[in-house]
Amino acid sequence: MEEVVKKDILTVLRELIILLEDEEYAEIKELSNHIIHNASIFQDQDSVTAAVIIYAISKIMERTVEKRSVIGNKLVSAINESITLLEKERIEEYRLAVKKLLKTISEHDDRLHFFIEEVVRQAQIKKGSKLYEHGISAAHAAEILGISQWELMSYLGKTTLGEVAPIDIKERLEFARSLFKK
Repeated sequence: MEEVVKKDILTVLRELIILLEDEEYAEIKELSNHIIHNASIFQDQDSVTAAVIIYAISKIMERTVEKRSVIGNKLVSAINESITLLEKERIEEYRLAVKKLLKTISEHDDRLHFFIEEVVRQAQIKKGSKLYEHGISAAHAAEILGISQWELMSYLGKTTLGEVAPIDIKERLEFARSLFKK
């Protein structure tokens, strides 16, 4: 793992803990947008996974009113464990802890388990669009996130991403004529 990526993940995870403890759930989604920038530059799985987890947590906390504090406390504990492992350069154990973090989220409630799977899937697709927005091809973004190109392209087709303002026909004609003038 790149040192700059590690530092950014640590910073974001620490901020996530603060937001969970302060019950600032709306701010959590912004953290995933921040970390996806590293994923687009370094194209690493760790940044993408962190972004997806943070986004999933934001959606869960947004939509789960009762038991928020119980869920939040369990998440804080799991996130602290991940931070400790990452600080100690125990990268493989960190990655296992991140998987455990997702499991912690999904095991809290049977109904939540199905919701989490869908949220994580949607988060992957949305983060794929962010990668695409940062200049990564749709095929590569889908590969990095472990989703199908079809899912990503379907989502991209519903967004205004990639749309440019229409150029006036007269301007286009003048430009085309200028190409053929000697």
